[in-house]
Amino acid sequence: MTQIPHPCNLGDKGYISQKLQKKLYEEHRIAFWTPVRKNQRIHQSDAWKQWMKRKRKVVETVFSILVDSYRITEIRANSIFGFETALDGIYWLTRLLFLG
Repeated sequence: MTQIPHPCNLGDKGYISQKLQKKLYEEHRIAFWTPVRKNQRIHQSDAWKQWMKRKRKVVETVFSILVDSYRITEIRANSIFGFETALDGIYWLTRLLFLG
């Protein structure tokens, strides 16, 4: 994410921590929009919750397609260079498929 920065990113509930969000923003200028847990004091509007739900569904669908089509979870590299090469290949392939 530091290589392709964007001011706002969708994150799951693993990025809710204010401490983590502050650290990521200060070090890398990465900000997250996250859903809230039921036990949090922060309340979001129903429209916001629906918007987040729709966006998360798109993200999860794309992840599912990538995992099923390109076996991302099964990259078998013997070195960091091999792993990076595999990820670069997946990145450029998906860029061609989704961005044309």
